[in-house]
Amino acid sequence: MADESKKRSAPSGGADGASKKAKKLWQTPRRVDQYATQKVILPGDQGIWATCDKGREGKCTGELRDLFNEYAQLLYGDQLAAEAGAAGSDDEGDGEINIEAEIQQELADMRKPPSQSKPLFWSIKLDVQCVIFFKTRAPVEPVSFVRRIVEDAAKPNAPKRTRFCNRLMPMTLMGKATENGLIKVAQEVLAPHFHQEPHVSRKFAIRPTIRNHNVMKRMDIIQNIAHTVGPGHQVDLKKPDLLIMVEVYTSICGISVIPNDYDALKKYNLAEIFEPTPKEQPKKKIEAPKEQPAEDVKMEVEEKTEAPIAKEEAEIPAVKEEAETPAVPIKDEAAPA
Repeated sequence: MADESKKRSAPSGGADGASKKAKKLWQTPRRVDQYATQKVILPGDQGIWATCDKGREGKCTGELRDLFNEYAQLLYGDQLAAEAGAAGSDDEGDGEINIEAEIQQELADMRKPPSQSKPLFWSIKLDVQCVIFFKTRAPVEPVSFVRRIVEDAAKPNAPKRTRFCNRLMPMTLMGKATENGLIKVAQEVLAPHFHQEPHVSRKFAIRPTIRNHNVMKRMDIIQNIAHTVGPGHQVDLKKPDLLIMVEVYTSICGISVIPNDYDALKKYNLAEIFEPTPKEQPKKKIEAPKEQPAEDVKMEVEEKTEAPIAKEEAEIPAVKEEAETPAVPIKDEAAPA
């Protein structure tokens, strides 16, 4: 029995026992970017909506990220350089070498997310096709930023910078897609344009877009925005001074105020700027012949038949009548009685 128990027991050491032991793998802590992994749009965010063709969301995201970063360096290069310089000065110490403090600082930096390297643009994946959202941070101002991109694209002989992106829509501020949330966002966004002193009367138009949302109706949104604009301003749908753009998506809403060249710039649609859709020519209406009374038709037929005859008579030259010969008197040859 003792021998059998020894045979059944596993060896305590040796090469075979060592190979069966699980090896412990050392892994460095992963640096997770809390901004790049944000999966939802939150109240207080600002950003840019973009549309593309179905199935092109990934390629559109990549080309827009490159385009946005290039324009950010062009428009905000000095401010970004100042931010980088301030971050570098904070990392510099008092010059004393303290190896233990440096190690502790490096370990602490590895454990916390790199908030100082917060990107200017990061995309948020949405549960809807053909739509992309890029969240932005200061110093990027979405309206002026997008308008500069579209203006450059609309210049003569401008190179085409995008292949998959269609329309861009900047959002100054996002909030909850409720009546109170909409009014709160509207008060903050509309104040610099409609509530300034001295008062300046402006003509405006409201253009809402609703996706995957069924709580607030279109007319409710328009009425709440118009009430927030307040008195002293006029609604003009054809030639407004300012356009109030409202985007509602599931449980979030956003508002921005755009200049009146929005329609002239193809509604910020980059694809339409480079390859405009041909306009359809209006079709000519074919009018059905009107019914005429039988008497009128009969008179028209008679006039048409008589007209050629009169024409022929007019074309025949007048024949000169021959001179009449003098009549010769006929003598009565009767025999005398």
